[in-house]
Amino acid sequence: MAKSSSLNVRVVEGRALPAKDVSGSSDPYCIVKVDDEVVARTATIWRSLSPFWGEEYTVHLPLDFHHLAFYVLDEDTVGHDDIIGKISLSREAIAADPRGIDSWISLSHVDPDAEVQGEICLAVQMLEDVRGRCLRCHVLQARDLAPRDIFGTSDPFARVFWGSQSLETSTIKKTRFPHWDEVLELREMPGSPSPLRVELWDWDIVGKNDFLGMVEFPPQVLQQNPPNGWFHLLPFPRAEEDSGGSLGALRLKVRLTQDHVLPSQYYQPLRELLMESVLGPAEEDAASPLAVLEELTSGDCRQELATKLVKLFFGQGLAGPFLDYLTRREVARTTDPNTLFRSNSLASKSMEQFLKLVGMPYLHEVLRPVINRVFEEKMYMELDPCRMDLGRTRRISFKGAPSEEHVREASLGLLTGYLGPIMDAIVGSVGRCPPAIRLAFKQLRQCVEERFPQAEHEDVKNLAISGFLFLRFFAPAILTPKLFDLRDQHADPQTSRSLLLLAKAVQSIGNLGQQLGQGKELWMAPLHPFLLQSISRVRDFLNQLVDVDGKEEPGGPARALVLPSVTVREGYLLKHKEEPTGLAPRFAFKKRYFRLSGEMLSYSRSPECQMRSSIPVSHIRAVERVDEGAFQLPHVMQVVTQDGAGALHTTYLQCKNVNELNQWLSALRKASAPNPDKLAAWHPGAFRSAHWTCCLQAERSAAGCSRTHSAVTLGDWSDPLDPDAETQMVYRQLLLGRDRLRMKFLEDSTLDTTPEADTEKGSSATEGACPDALAHQREAAARLLEVLADLDQAHEEFQHQEQRKVAPGPLRP
Repeated sequence: MAKSSSLNVRVVEGRALPAKDVSGSSDPYCIVKVDDEVVARTATIWRSLSPFWGEEYTVHLPLDFHHLAFYVLDEDTVGHDDIIGKISLSREAIAADPRGIDSWISLSHVDPDAEVQGEICLAVQMLEDVRGRCLRCHVLQARDLAPRDIFGTSDPFARVFWGSQSLETSTIKKTRFPHWDEVLELREMPGSPSPLRVELWDWDIVGKNDFLGMVEFPPQVLQQNPPNGWFHLLPFPRAEEDSGGSLGALRLKVRLTQDHVLPSQYYQPLRELLMESVLGPAEEDAASPLAVLEELTSGDCRQELATKLVKLFFGQGLAGPFLDYLTRREVARTTDPNTLFRSNSLASKSMEQFLKLVGMPYLHEVLRPVINRVFEEKMYMELDPCRMDLGRTRRISFKGAPSEEHVREASLGLLTGYLGPIMDAIVGSVGRCPPAIRLAFKQLRQCVEERFPQAEHEDVKNLAISGFLFLRFFAPAILTPKLFDLRDQHADPQTSRSLLLLAKAVQSIGNLGQQLGQGKELWMAPLHPFLLQSISRVRDFLNQLVDVDGKEEPGGPARALVLPSVTVREGYLLKHKEEPTGLAPRFAFKKRYFRLSGEMLSYSRSPECQMRSSIPVSHIRAVERVDEGAFQLPHVMQVVTQDGAGALHTTYLQCKNVNELNQWLSALRKASAPNPDKLAAWHPGAFRSAHWTCCLQAERSAAGCSRTHSAVTLGDWSDPLDPDAETQMVYRQLLLGRDRLRMKFLEDSTLDTTPEADTEKGSSATEGACPDALAHQREAAARLLEVLADLDQAHEEFQHQEQRKVAPGPLRP
């Protein structure tokens, strides 16, 4: 039984942060760490003590992670950034409520003695001889220790305590991955049984030694099952220090999803029920799995469920029928065409997620050139007189301050200069739009036309499509390019304002002129001529978009979201020269343009260069971070590959920042996920000067000293299809509505199932339904409940098997 877990983290905002700059303000940003690995860094909010980030991340990770930490820092242009405070959440605290955490949490001080990380490997034996009992502690090695020295390493030694006795290992210099392989023996002293405590310290020639972490085992564990293996290091036990709110607080949303995924055959009956749902009459359905899910879910849960359902049906080649089923139900319930698809229903969320999952490469091709221009040119644009900075021109030139009219005309020219290419790219993209999206929109248009055939509702069929394509896809991507993978970083305040104006204009075009000139934003009036001209072009574009033949999606079932030949990530990276060189390590990196697809990681001097080198994705065995000390450079990763002869080769690549590093790590790990013979351990350093910089071993072929992190990836549109995990999530949601389904369709039927009794009861849920329809609904409900019961039983059996396999281990302190 496979196990999986994912963290959904939203860093919303901060408040009452302390001022770290002489100006009386701060420039805060937040770093998110899972155990010892940085998984995200928010944007810096300049000159603010109450920053708003609103950044969300999904992290796929192993089930055995220990804690999630948020560090708030003040960015400084000169010198090191100042640490403001931290929040640490244990896995148990996050998992305590299935709904997760959604609250303000006060920041606490960062105590160096509490900032421990890494693991230690021990083998303990309890022996007896004529002199009494003896404890033999074999201290083998440690890994991923916290760096305590200025060069990013430590000088660790271990100190073992048992009762009143203590012994120390030797000190290993300049490493975070020490190998001791030393056996320490301690004799039992008279008195009550004592626990075993092993402490790790960083030796310093000047001043006191620095604490690196500890493990402790109670006497009963030593007696019954002596420790043998790797153990997570912990800080010294101490009372939690209360900062009294002096460091401010963060508003966080954190939810942990943990699943045990059964073998595929157990999910087949539920998948069959789901597939059958979309092939029946949508309007009359009330007891199928999809109908139950539609009634039960809401909010964030609905968005996650929509994503899983879209991927599940897409993998079966039935995304079109699935979306058609939901839209028909939505349209049938709608009486006012002006409210059609305006709510966050399961139909709306499913279509929105479908566009993101299938249309991201299309979106990038259409919008990226203009978005890059906006970021690079950083032009000042403003139409709202209340927000115009008339003194801006005076500060950057010797001319006087411009008039409001001058700023408006200049801004109008710049906005239309960006909007023109955006609209040209959109209306000219019919041939590049994925066929699956065009077919889905064709079905949507037909459904809306049948429901609202009146002449006064002529535009409703176009609004239904443009509402999804423009209002829920193009406009949000323009407003926040980072969330749609169009940029690696968030925009600065000036660029954000420009993107907001462009997004408002695209939104008005997507509304096909409805409410144009109404509302509070009358200052947008100078753009109206351009918007009206673009609206007629958009109507023609929508007509062409749905002019497509075919009823089924090409390719059949079991399709991938991203074709192997499609580029999922590209950009400039610095590549380390492979040949020996006399240059200093930091100068041995050369700029190259990389492209990653499902088949190949290729690179060349520039995007246009035809001379390209490549690494087959199937050869990748590990993708890991590299310690800064290896090359005295930050944000370096390594791609470990294996050739046909079995030899391992390492390519070192440097990224611009930690977010770009995480995105490349995640993309490469996902692309290489199906590869066999993945490495369980590797070196986080480099082999230089005849030894590994991390563990100091002198053999290039020495076994890796740190665990690999192939399971740690960022969730995004390119996540591979996993029908079993997707069905497991659907099963979990259906369990929430099982009792309601039983009461609605089955409870009363046990008393009297005759048509006359059905007519007399006429419950609100089934009122007006004919006896045959009621009987069909009850049959469907009974079948669904039976499938859920079978899955319940399978989960229980597998859990019992897992418990029998796992022998009782040592208690963790």
